[in-house]
Amino acid sequence: MHQFINRHQNDIHGVLSGFDRLRFRGTIRWFGSVRGVMSFLWEIQVRLTQFTDWAKGLTQRIVETSEQIAATAGRPMTYLYSSAASKEAMALQVAQDDNITEGLVCVFKCVENCHTFKVSKNADTRRLEMRQIPGKCSHYYFYLMHRRFGLLHLRLQTYFPFTIHVCLNGREWLARDLFQQNIGFEQRDNCFAWIEDISAAQKLADQQLRTDWNSLLDDLRRMFHPLHETMYGKLKLEIYWSAEETEWATDVMFKSPAALERLYPGLVRHAIHAFGCEDVLKFLGRVPKIRLFRTSDISTTVKTRPEGTCVRHRLNRNSIKMYDKQGSVLRVETTINDPRDMKVYRPKTNGEPGERSWLRLRKGVADLHRRAEVSQHSNERYLDALAAVNHDQFLGEVVEEICQPAEWKGGRVRALQPFSPDDSRLLAAVNQGEFAINGFRNRDLRELLFGTDDISPAEAKRQAARITRQIRLLRGHGLIKKVQSTHRYTLTSAGRIAINALLAAQHTTPQQLAQLAV
Repeated sequence: MHQFINRHQNDIHGVLSGFDRLRFRGTIRWFGSVRGVMSFLWEIQVRLTQFTDWAKGLTQRIVETSEQIAATAGRPMTYLYSSAASKEAMALQVAQDDNITEGLVCVFKCVENCHTFKVSKNADTRRLEMRQIPGKCSHYYFYLMHRRFGLLHLRLQTYFPFTIHVCLNGREWLARDLFQQNIGFEQRDNCFAWIEDISAAQKLADQQLRTDWNSLLDDLRRMFHPLHETMYGKLKLEIYWSAEETEWATDVMFKSPAALERLYPGLVRHAIHAFGCEDVLKFLGRVPKIRLFRTSDISTTVKTRPEGTCVRHRLNRNSIKMYDKQGSVLRVETTINDPRDMKVYRPKTNGEPGERSWLRLRKGVADLHRRAEVSQHSNERYLDALAAVNHDQFLGEVVEEICQPAEWKGGRVRALQPFSPDDSRLLAAVNQGEFAINGFRNRDLRELLFGTDDISPAEAKRQAARITRQIRLLRGHGLIKKVQSTHRYTLTSAGRIAINALLAAQHTTPQQLAQLAV
């Protein structure tokens, strides 16, 4: 990150890192598996034939209690026919219309997907058995305007296993802390365009990591789900809180929208064409090496919305993305949905005191500070990679070597002729965006350069041999490299710079070049 900041320090007002959106899940560990549910039912002496009626009885009690909470607070309880509606926008509108600055804003009820349990007969054994299945049931959304955290909500599943979700926003939390500390700031949506004292703001954001999350979430649960204390009889079941999804954002605040507007198109192009799968692995804390038998789903997508253009790199269920917000803020954000895909250096759960090793990042709130550390490192690596966008070499210096013959593996490769029709088509083909992540094969280039028409086996063999020679040519000049243990090739860093520069020059008119020279 320091490389990026130093390169553009004249245009940058400051940098702020911290939580954006946090989504927690509260569960009872007994209810996490069929085996656990069966043990629980044995403990409370409920037969499988009684399970459905027992669960529906608890559902009715939750519905009555939830509606009583809304009635007691004098706030509206609204049924939503579509779960796709923006509940947060509606809650903000209710708070604005009713001038709610603290307390319960409203309650929404809607039918949504969930994970639940069902008793059914096994066709083979002809006996009743418990199954964990996807289903649908009603959910209550309690929207609260909190004195410290701003607008947040608690989502309560009304059918077994009665899962709870709590969602809050770290930027709203920080805004209230800044206001209490009399630190001036300009907030736009969920980001800050300007802060009077950035170092003090960063300290306040860091203090969020020292929160007693279990106590905070238990207090919210007691507020909107008090029935939990008595619904299981004499058994006192504790809620286990885990971080279902976290967004850690690094905001680079530019001094003016013009400064970011001048820089951002180049950042987008670089993120699309220059970052390959190895880079995405590196950004998100994985060893930057592709293994043939290691299954990972890696993708890069670009979406342009009214608020800006977003580039998102995804590795399995985790991602890192970059987008421009509110005109003058460049945001790089790491989203973690599956922390077990990452590792941290921490003590073993049952290990010797002081013994540490590289272990999987846990989902519980106890590892939330480590998750923030991993996310911050991801953002820093991404920004440092973007620091190379403004390549200040002349075009002639960039392509000088590839326009000369080279030696490779004891043999000679000819000079490239980047402006000739054949070599120009070859360079454009290997620079296709579809190859940025997974690379390309001989077959892929044959389809691009020769088409997909039916040809004879002899002609296909001739084309494959020609592509092999062209791949050797590109490897000899260091423009591409072979992916280990595969038949795929990816562009090198030098190759991306040189090819993008040449392709850009081909699509620039003499008039534009003359203007740049002036």
